Amino acid sequence: MKKLAISVCLCLAGCSSLLPRSDAVVEGPWKSFEEAQQAFDKIIPYQTRVEDLKALGLDPISGPNITLLNYSDVVRRFIPSPSTDPDELDVGVRDCIKGKTACTGLEIEQRSIKRIRYGNFWVDALNFKRQVDVTGWRFNGMLLIKDKVVVYKLVGGQPLIHEREQSRNPLGPLQEYAGSALRGMF
Repeated sequence: MKKLAISVCLCLAGCSSLLPRSDAVVEGPWKSFEEAQQAFDKIIPYQTRVEDLKALGLDPISGPNITLLNYSDVVRRFIPSPSTDPDELDVGVRDCIKGKTACTGLEIEQRSIKRIRYGNFWVDALNFKRQVDVTGWRFNGMLLIKDKVVVYKLVGGQPLIHEREQSRNPLGPLQEYAGSALRGMF
């Protein structure tokens, strides 16, 4: 029995498949940044109608994670201070703002982020060293609509996210307690 326990421990010593993984996905109509970009490329200011947006999956009533912007939200976003000159804004933004209550907006934010821990299971589990690989994408889009016609579109985001996080704690599981004890002393 003792040999079995030792064998199991040795097998698990480098087993990174036991490390936790997590996904943070903000649901939406697209599975990638490219799909979102392609959908927005089909939107043409002063031609695309609200009905056309529904066909692209941009219906705030049935589609998730689409924020409805009213006239005052639009004004706050595009004219943040009195020193902002409205004449310098894009023509679609100006038209929308001049339309007052006929002006609405849609703000779309979708992301897919995966966090995968890698390395030695025991070193990670005992909090000596933690390594995380973060990958994914983030898409942001804004549409301004006046009288049921898109008059302005704006696209942004990160097509590719790839980050590596690493933390080291020389005292392992005692690191947190040592830090608390030192703070309590001073």
